[in-house]
Amino acid sequence: MVSREKCRRVISMLRQKHLTLGSVESITGGLFASSIVSIPGASDVFRGSLVTYAADLKEKFTHVPHTMITRYGVVSQPVANEMAMGGRKALGVDVCVSFTGNAGPTHEPGLAPVGRVNMTISTKCGLVELSADFNGLRNEIQEKAVEMMLDYLSAIFG
Repeated sequence: MVSREKCRRVISMLRQKHLTLGSVESITGGLFASSIVSIPGASDVFRGSLVTYAADLKEKFTHVPHTMITRYGVVSQPVANEMAMGGRKALGVDVCVSFTGNAGPTHEPGLAPVGRVNMTISTKCGLVELSADFNGLRNEIQEKAVEMMLDYLSAIFG
């Protein structure tokens, strides 16, 4: 379960800085957004989320170039970066986070291994790239990715 206290802390920090937040999620399937909006007052900072599980939706809604997906795969740092930048623009937010990864159960040859998650934080100042290889079941990998993102947001905006 994602820490409600970490969510509260991020919301409070962003509220104090008058910053808005959005997310573009693939591997997490909306878990980040759901965790944030479970906190009363989240609407002070959180504007919305795009769940772009399919590659064509990443292209359509966050303008990830098809050639980038073909070259690097959907589970890659370049794609996570484009998702966050495109999401920041599409959602009209100050801060946008993105998640793409492989929660398993299978590893396809030549593609990202099970547990690989690429994440990005996009702000007007630039990008913070995050990558991790988590162990566990699908829901555990998803929760660990959201927790890691919350930790980084707290460190950056705290």
